[in-house]
Amino acid sequence: MTGIDALPPLREVIAMHGLSARKALGQNFLLDLNLTAKIARQAGDLTACDVLEIGPGPGGLTRGLLAQGARRVLAVEKDARCLPALAEIAEAYPGRLEVLNADALEIDPLAHLSPPIRIVANLPYNVGTELLVRWLTPETWPPVWDSLTLMFQREVAERIVAQPGTKAYGRLAILAQWRAEARIVMSLPPGAFTPPPKVSSAVVHLTALPEPRYAADPKVLERVVAMAFNQRRKMLRAALKGLAPDIEDRLRACGIASTDRAETVGLEAFCALARTFQKT
Repeated sequence: MTGIDALPPLREVIAMHGLSARKALGQNFLLDLNLTAKIARQAGDLTACDVLEIGPGPGGLTRGLLAQGARRVLAVEKDARCLPALAEIAEAYPGRLEVLNADALEIDPLAHLSPPIRIVANLPYNVGTELLVRWLTPETWPPVWDSLTLMFQREVAERIVAQPGTKAYGRLAILAQWRAEARIVMSLPPGAFTPPPKVSSAVVHLTALPEPRYAADPKVLERVVAMAFNQRRKMLRAALKGLAPDIEDRLRACGIASTDRAETVGLEAFCALARTFQKT
């Protein structure tokens, strides 16, 4: 017994199926099933939810989610080597695990799930940020998911929850905090993984808000924020001069000094600035 189910320990599963982690796929496996169960618990009560997991690998977190009572788990795995191990988990939890052998960037896995939906994943390092941005920028809001419980490199996690005036504050913080509550709920050292990555990791929990915190057109806000932070060392009057000839007047009208830099401007002010472009 492993403590959470009757399946073999993950080290045995990896050895049995020859599942050495591949750097090209951004793989770092969590082998401690008590730890994967703890991550699953950060997503809350899953008994009435469908759960999407990206990059399950040998299935450590998958087992944690199922053991915590997830109604159904859809696991999207690009690496076909992992499929036999995941099939063994599906057999142990009849009717509750579906595995898609696919690239998460090329499919819409949410179409395979029924609400309420939560997303829980130890995201592959090479696609984590791109997937997060996609989940935060659907065409309609609120999204089909209720919450995201995601593991990232510690540096990325800190960018998601960063506040104005800090080095980590930028586009990702605004994107996440505009439409969601975001907080770091766990930290993990490199030694928790096989192979150990060079950096620490952290789990971020994001809960979708019913509506954005402040009114703004998503595409306009994204454009303003992208331009502001693409040249974050410049004063905003210079970084945003390509948006409008009267950019200094617009900044002033929103309570932003033209000499401010992007990292000092809060979410509410960026939304106010975006609204000035919606009127033209």
